[in-house]
Amino acid sequence: MTKEEKKQLVGKLSEKLSNTDYFYITDASGMTVAEINDFRSLCFEKGVEYRVVKNTLIQKALETLETDYTDFNNNVLKGFSGIMFSPEVGNLPAKILKEYRKKSGKKDDPRPLLKGASIDSDLFIGDENLDTLSNLKSKQELIGEIIGLLQSPAKNVVSALQSGGDTLAGLVKTLAEREQ
Repeated sequence: MTKEEKKQLVGKLSEKLSNTDYFYITDASGMTVAEINDFRSLCFEKGVEYRVVKNTLIQKALETLETDYTDFNNNVLKGFSGIMFSPEVGNLPAKILKEYRKKSGKKDDPRPLLKGASIDSDLFIGDENLDTLSNLKSKQELIGEIIGLLQSPAKNVVSALQSGGDTLAGLVKTLAEREQ
């Protein structure tokens, strides 16, 4: 690859990283070509883009962004690296990684490994964060939960007033009939 081609690739990668709020860097070393292709297919089916990119090119692309990614440079960008870009949902790549590992059945060697992730400019480093990342809720899910929580007390009050009104009316009617 020529210097000009590398420069163009870094430019495209920088643009992609700046336009994506969620990306994961993985380590698929030790996987066969067929396994990587299966993983790539799973990503494609779920709407996540997966690319294998040289660490130096990733590092140069990250340097062009406003967020400080020095922790990635020191701890993540070593060995074989692939990037997963998730357009809208921050936990989707984590779920894909877990699903692929489960499907592959290799419990003693879970690949691909999570090297690092950037979720709305928050950095997560290490495979031990995979469970945490897979349990993250999307912005839409959180908004839905908040709306549900806000509506719940109002529904309970209205329900209690309605059922209480029926009970109260029945009680008054019963008492009125007794007095006659």
